[in-house]
Amino acid sequence: MARRAAQLSVICEPNSQRKNQTVKTSPMNIVPRATFARTAVLLITLASQLSSTPALSADVQTALNASAHTGAIFQPPSEADIPAGPFGDTIRMGRDIMLDTPRHAARYVGNTLSCANCHLDAGRMAGSAPLWAAYVNYPAFRAKNGKINTYQERLQGCFRFSMNGSAPPLGDPVLVALEAYSFWLATGLPVNKEVAGRGYSTLEKPALAPDFTRGQAIYTARCALCHGANGTGQSVGGDIVFPPLWGDQSYNWGAGMGSVNNAAQFIYANMPYGMSYSLTRQEAWDVAFFMNAHERPQDPRWQGSVEATRAKFHNSEFSLYGQTINGKILGNTGAPKRSQAKDQAQIAP
Repeated sequence: MARRAAQLSVICEPNSQRKNQTVKTSPMNIVPRATFARTAVLLITLASQLSSTPALSADVQTALNASAHTGAIFQPPSEADIPAGPFGDTIRMGRDIMLDTPRHAARYVGNTLSCANCHLDAGRMAGSAPLWAAYVNYPAFRAKNGKINTYQERLQGCFRFSMNGSAPPLGDPVLVALEAYSFWLATGLPVNKEVAGRGYSTLEKPALAPDFTRGQAIYTARCALCHGANGTGQSVGGDIVFPPLWGDQSYNWGAGMGSVNNAAQFIYANMPYGMSYSLTRQEAWDVAFFMNAHERPQDPRWQGSVEATRAKFHNSEFSLYGQTINGKILGNTGAPKRSQAKDQAQIAP
């Protein structure tokens, strides 16, 4: 208990108090300052609850955050180094959009998620899909839409799928701010070179096929305290503290996190929050399967039926879209309910 509580106490320190440390993950980078105290209480409660769990298995190497096992040596610049003037203001706006997307990019957001829910430490954290590692590798071909994507086009996809919203037009101030912030984070990195810490850590397939019942047990024991028994997350004073994992306010079926393999990689390296790599590989796969075996908003690329949409966009062993789980066909909810779906298809195919 003491060791786990100590780990969590470190991540509850504002970044300004840890300028010389390499670990920068903090709830301050996830929720507004007004909710920080409540978040700290929840995290310490989590440490207390987890102290009674069985001893870690041999393949677990728990760490404070995902970067510990990535081999990443690059450190993005400190926020204190953001330049003054209009360019610095744009960089700061990009950071703010990352931390509270519904507030700073409300026009394009259709749920309660923020970018920093999946790109931890405001897009700085190695092993949590850091923005600096992505920025230096665009433009790039993406199999998801079958074309060369600029960095702004890649960001459009995040709004369309992960945020279940509409893609900002190219050149929109929201995209410009996010691109400027990513450019600044990548200061010193060469372009078009693979860099340690990009994306999520690779996770080999499990010995056993992912299982709903095992995943449910893990979720109840290790995840529900923060994300809620029904997966709807938690909010304090109207601010989201822990994000919803399924349901109307979560990512839609077209999001990358909707693939069990992507979700398992993220969970293994990043969850429970502040206790990276504390789940076994099998547990990460199982809980990812359980999480994605729940209903969520329709894929905006809807082809008129679940079968047609799965055949075109979800023909993968890692997608549960169109699969029958507990007697229910996932994704069988009809056409997308958001009115922006038509505009999305025109802006970001």
